[in-house]
Amino acid sequence: MRTIHILLQTTIPPIADDWSIARFSRLAELLRTYRDPQGRVAFNVVALDRERLGQQDSILSRLDETDFDELWLFAVDEGDGLTPQDCARITRFRQAARGLMVTRDHMDVGSSVLGLGGVGMAHHFHTRNVDPDPSRCVCDDPFSPNISWPNFHAGANGDAQEITIVEPVHPVLADHDSSTGAIRFLPAHPHEGDVAAPDGENARVIAQGKSKATGRRFNLAVVLEPSIRGGPAIAQSTFHHFCDYNWDTRLGCPSFVTKPPGNGMQTERQALSNIHLYCVNVALWLARAT
Repeated sequence: MRTIHILLQTTIPPIADDWSIARFSRLAELLRTYRDPQGRVAFNVVALDRERLGQQDSILSRLDETDFDELWLFAVDEGDGLTPQDCARITRFRQAARGLMVTRDHMDVGSSVLGLGGVGMAHHFHTRNVDPDPSRCVCDDPFSPNISWPNFHAGANGDAQEITIVEPVHPVLADHDSSTGAIRFLPAHPHEGDVAAPDGENARVIAQGKSKATGRRFNLAVVLEPSIRGGPAIAQSTFHHFCDYNWDTRLGCPSFVTKPPGNGMQTERQALSNIHLYCVNVALWLARAT
């Protein structure tokens, strides 16, 4: 298997007291150190923040001209993280049959991804591309009054959430060492975003969570299968599934995160290995190497 070239990139400049790419270091390390069954390095990983807001990013604005096989885009901005040129080139990147993983957070965080076509439109926000289902346009997390919907309460940062697999089991969720054939846990977050299968794509929900506040079911991940519209893509409900802090709260968080953390990612035996497996599965599937 050839080495797969992956770009991990946020939609904000490098700000120490924010969700900059430095806070996804464990993900980068996991992929860089992963070996295929023959013991070879599987992934070459570049991890970057974007350049100045409001200006074309030197990588994203020519992404289709690079040799990257896939982009993991962490949309941590307030709606201004991508320029039209960035979006156009990312779209051309996917149209060239390359892979995208696009994730955001609560309310309108990351809403700049709406310029990315189908994988962007898989994300519903508070004021943009609002979910047509009114039952999902209500506050779910009662513990953060300053954060409105979508804000599904999967648990505390640092805790694990047990997920529901939407059959059939998708390859990114496969765990051949599990009795169920699938992973059981993803990291929890107190206010996850809203994702759904977009129109016009060969797309479906593959995993759901359950709110610990209201018992509501909500979508965690949507896959867009390769088609004439472009390469494989995943829309993920929150970038916190991939953060250092949500894997191990001892690694720290920005100062504006004040809610007490949990420790389920350390106490639940399978939790950390499950998110590690999920990330590797995603990386392989986006490169169509599974």
